[in-house]
Amino acid sequence: MRKKLIAANWKMYKTPDQARDFFRDFLPLVAGHDRDEIVVCPTYLALDVAVHAAKGSNVAIGAQNMNWQSEGAYTGEICASMLCAVGVTHVIIGHSERRQYFGETDDTVNLKLKAALEAGLVPIVCVGEVLEEREAGLTDDVLRRQCLRAFNKVSAKKAAHMVVAYEPVWAIGTGKTATPEIAADAHASIRGEVEQSFGSEFAENLRILYGGSVKPDNAHALMTTEGIDGALVGGASLDPSSFSKIVKY
Repeated sequence: MRKKLIAANWKMYKTPDQARDFFRDFLPLVAGHDRDEIVVCPTYLALDVAVHAAKGSNVAIGAQNMNWQSEGAYTGEICASMLCAVGVTHVIIGHSERRQYFGETDDTVNLKLKAALEAGLVPIVCVGEVLEEREAGLTDDVLRRQCLRAFNKVSAKKAAHMVVAYEPVWAIGTGKTATPEIAADAHASIRGEVEQSFGSEFAENLRILYGGSVKPDNAHALMTTEGIDGALVGGASLDPSSFSKIVKY
């Protein structure tokens, strides 16, 4: 059985003080919950606060992005070793908003994936189609291209702890949610591509999360659908009560 992973992506919300308040309220709500792995991904400025607040708990801390370079004159960037140094264990790579607004490509996702794995971080690699691609019947083609390029020259041994998140871009922040059936079909397509890249045993063990307007009222239906191994939660993860309900689905 693949242990489900429920990850919070706070995006550009919460100051360090607000992050501290969140953990004060959230941790008691999920104390002792070991059925699923829980990860919270704050902004860079709140990472240190989050790591200290979650220390000794059942909640891990992840970053929302990273640069693939090890160091250098890259103003405004953060590298994998810096994340590791503050106690971060996970990192989101290739989120659709990074692709849409900041020029992220399948090739930079590949570079970041290699750097994250080299540093020992658990990468959460995001893939997914936009509305026009879905309506044109191109979902499988898009997922195939994104997976092939992201996993290019990545070894199965190095990628053993990798996680993939399926984000139907048309369902992010829109209130629209892919039905469990739509999500399951996309997850099956991704798992097939992973099998081509890494083999059947790897594909069988890989956790594929669903990300796209996950809320307390749809979490149970999504999380109990075969092939969906957890969730990448945006807006609904900002409130301790709301996110705890999703975790406990």
